[in-house]
Amino acid sequence: MEKKHVTYADAGVDVDEGARAVDAIKAAVAETNRPEVIGGLGGFGSCFSLKGYKDMEDPVLVSGTDGVGTKLAIAQLLDRHDTVGQDLVAMCVDDIVPLGAEPLFFLDYVAIGKLRAEHVAEIVKGIAEGCKMSGCALVGGEMAEHPGVMKADDYDLAGFVVGVVDRPKMIGPSKVKLGDAIIGLPSSGIHSNGYSLVRKVAIEGKTVEELETPIPELGESLADAVMRPTTIYAGKLMNVLRAGAPIHAMAHITGGGITENLNRALPKDLDAVVDRGGEDGPAWDVPPIIGYCVKAAGLTPDEAYKTFNMGVGMSLLCAQDDVDEVCELLEGEGLNPFVMGEVTEGTGKVVYR
Repeated sequence: MEKKHVTYADAGVDVDEGARAVDAIKAAVAETNRPEVIGGLGGFGSCFSLKGYKDMEDPVLVSGTDGVGTKLAIAQLLDRHDTVGQDLVAMCVDDIVPLGAEPLFFLDYVAIGKLRAEHVAEIVKGIAEGCKMSGCALVGGEMAEHPGVMKADDYDLAGFVVGVVDRPKMIGPSKVKLGDAIIGLPSSGIHSNGYSLVRKVAIEGKTVEELETPIPELGESLADAVMRPTTIYAGKLMNVLRAGAPIHAMAHITGGGITENLNRALPKDLDAVVDRGGEDGPAWDVPPIIGYCVKAAGLTPDEAYKTFNMGVGMSLLCAQDDVDEVCELLEGEGLNPFVMGEVTEGTGKVVYR
């Protein structure tokens, strides 16, 4: 038999392009460095010193992992990849700050059908920007080329964050009391949840040109509205916590909406009563794109509040007497808080009035 010469590149994996991609992201990654980072890109493992936290009474590491989900399918359709990295970071760091944890470092995983350095660099630069916004270092990651498993332009993202909190300063359900106020922080839009429904009722069947055309009721195009990046709250909320804000608990409003996330901040004997309002909707602003998708899907209010964030990206719980202090600190960070309900006796669920 005649021997064949088949290189890794012939099999669909371009090692040289991978090296070029790493070079393309080095500057963006370096901008996220913290003093605790040891070394840089290129090692087999990433090192982070905890020496600066030895004065904590009982330091606890807090970790989280997540992805962006089917929002990536819209990014690929529109060929917009500069903000999905911020989405990835937001989904991770804002899951650990509800414990009072400061995000320390972040790692990403990019799986792609055919690696193109400029394409991956655009994605990773978004991740680096998200890390800068949340105050954590991007210390490493992985770019995996999957020819034959994924289509050339397909990719998926996953992220992993580690943070730290002093156990006596941890917040959560155990600190929530009867009568506590519930404060909401505005979302920028759909964020990164509910996109399988969004695609079905608002994206499928439309051309890219149609998606890029402004819609009067939205005040922008569908493309701009659905690709708006997820708000990152962690960095600003850490500033508020360091300032001594008497916050009892937080809830990151992600998949499952307010109904299935706010309850995670409650003890089993208390309910969160949310003022959903009447026919005109809640007292806070719901982004037009969410109303558009709710209408397009024909969702009932109960279904909508269990699917989308409905304009609330993060909820905080504190004593009624502390609302003014907490809101003043939040406003100082530009977070525009609003009171959305209160804590009553119950069974650990979210109810609406």
